[in-house]
Amino acid sequence: MENNRWGILYCPKAHASKQREKIQRALDERNVVYDFVQSESTDSVERLMNMLIHNGYKTIIIVGGDSALNDAVNCLMGVEKQVRDQIALGVIPNGVMNDFARYWDFKEGNLEQTIDWLVKRRIRKVDLGCIRYTNKKGEACHRYFLNCVNVGLIADVMNLRHQARSLLGSRTLSFIVSIFLMIFHRMDYKMHVRINSDTINRKVMNMCVGSGPGYGQTPSAVPYNGMLDVSVVYHPELLQLLAGFWLLLTGRFLNHRSVHPYRTREVIVEESQKALVGVDGRLLGTPEGPYRINVELEVINFLIPD
Repeated sequence: MENNRWGILYCPKAHASKQREKIQRALDERNVVYDFVQSESTDSVERLMNMLIHNGYKTIIIVGGDSALNDAVNCLMGVEKQVRDQIALGVIPNGVMNDFARYWDFKEGNLEQTIDWLVKRRIRKVDLGCIRYTNKKGEACHRYFLNCVNVGLIADVMNLRHQARSLLGSRTLSFIVSIFLMIFHRMDYKMHVRINSDTINRKVMNMCVGSGPGYGQTPSAVPYNGMLDVSVVYHPELLQLLAGFWLLLTGRFLNHRSVHPYRTREVIVEESQKALVGVDGRLLGTPEGPYRINVELEVINFLIPD
């Protein structure tokens, strides 16, 4: 495989058939040599990503959102370090959530600028968070993440949204319905968590552990300092909850009185009372027993803006 040939993994959104043509036209105008593959499902993202890795592509571009990037980095972490170190991963944002792309100022509506930056091949090694847990079969598992792990309310919203979408079809309508259903859903969990020298042993609404911006919940996190930012949200009153959503939308989440921030290298969850867990916008499920979340330093070559 030529070192300058890109492998492009396209994860299409619904009703976006012209997007692929726009991307290919922009690549051709810049004389980029590339091969294009298109995913059909989550399983196919992993299969195609592994195909690109093992076929020797040195530059792999994900056209998708945070979940597709998560699949990509987990595939990269599944190969030998000497293979992974020769590969640069890039993103053209094209998902429901593009939080990690936005952190680097890659914007979905600015395709030409994004490709111009990728062509310059400026590489930064970035950290990955990792959650290590036991599944319901008693198997030891792990999952890497670029953005964050959510335990509690946000993972519940993901689950309700997925169920609503399977019935309703519409992304927007399923989101609105899932938020409405949360009114009748439990909103706190008894958690026993150790962070640095602190122990939290009480009811918690949500905990976000971010190696990256964490969808606004860990806004000070950076994916290259070897640390994890953690926001623990105790159960607020209704008006405080509404104020919390407003602060989240306006980038001031940590100012809320019910939010308690930490910075650490490791989080140990001794108990989370069957709280659901989401990783980079995708539902992981409910781990069995204790689990831990840590950070691995500078393990992925990521293409960043000039």
